Amino acid sequence: MDLIQSQTDFNENKKDPIQSVGQISHLALDIGGSLIKVVYLSRSSGNSADHEEETPDSSNGTLGVPNCDGKHPIFEGKIHFAKFETSNINDCLDFINSKKLHLGGFQHHDDLIKEKNFIKATGGGAYKFTDLFKEKLGISLDKEDEMDCLVTGANFLLKAFDREAYTYINSEKEFVQIDHNDLYPYLLVNIGSGVSMIKVDGDGKFERVSGTNVGGGTFWGLGRLLTKCKSFDELLELSHKGNNRVIDMLVGDIYGGTDYLKIGLTSTAIASSFGKAISDNKELEDYNPEDIARSLLRMISNNIGQISYLNALRFGLKRIFFGGFFIRGHAYTMDTISVAVNFWSKGEAKAMFLNHEGFLGALGAFVSYTKHNLDTT
Repeated sequence: MDLIQSQTDFNENKKDPIQSVGQISHLALDIGGSLIKVVYLSRSSGNSADHEEETPDSSNGTLGVPNCDGKHPIFEGKIHFAKFETSNINDCLDFINSKKLHLGGFQHHDDLIKEKNFIKATGGGAYKFTDLFKEKLGISLDKEDEMDCLVTGANFLLKAFDREAYTYINSEKEFVQIDHNDLYPYLLVNIGSGVSMIKVDGDGKFERVSGTNVGGGTFWGLGRLLTKCKSFDELLELSHKGNNRVIDMLVGDIYGGTDYLKIGLTSTAIASSFGKAISDNKELEDYNPEDIARSLLRMISNNIGQISYLNALRFGLKRIFFGGFFIRGHAYTMDTISVAVNFWSKGEAKAMFLNHEGFLGALGAFVSYTKHNLDTT
């Protein structure tokens, strides 16, 4: 089971842990094809001697969240983040039940779910597992549109935190200051099991303009078949130790070790992912799993970076934000996407990443409590 990954403190100088069920609110889920993302708010009592440790990606401050009528209600407390594999959904249910997270929510709203406990949820699993949540926890899943939540979550982060968006080039992370008055339009590339590319023109104004079925699920699925890894994180860890040049056919392999500078290709550029397997007289077991994982990660990350830039070019967009749990702050993944965007744009565009990249949908569902003028008091 995956415990709390991180938390973001919205109340300066108050780091007290959860003391009672009544301090939990705004529990929201994004139930995807591969992962379940969980977000909830805990309100500190301020009278405890115990303290929780801040995690590296935590941000301090009191946060004002714009809602549909332009007002700025304040969330005071600490947002917690957790993730689980969808295939192990019972771990998520046990986690929610053990901390009684579902008992701090709302009792009713409108006539749709009157006198029934509910929590906000998005993603395909919000439909697929409705009956399971009702059976195990006695709660209804109040569903929010997946694309709406992704955009709302991204806007929420980009407006709320000064140190949320960053570039990753040559292993260097550099935060980007975003002018809230000049945020739109931008391209949001959400890399989950598959990839959605969304042109965002404002709050609630967006269009899914493209996507690809070659995403995180592809990496994980092919990785399991080719390396026997049991988890996404294990596959990522394996890629750290690999050398993709053992399997990928490079330009230099075709041109006798030289560049093809006439069209801007260096000898180390990949001409064909997994291309050396064509001529190598080897079976699958003859290749190192580490090299396979590295080549696979490079192939998918390059592909996503290229398609993302071409869509940004199509609509004249200068900003490209990448989110989704495929990235996971993984250095090689971010570096590969960044190189692809830089190459195809001839240096005119940069890939930007988000600290809370994997929780966009869950955060959008979280914010939707405010959007619908619901209160926990």
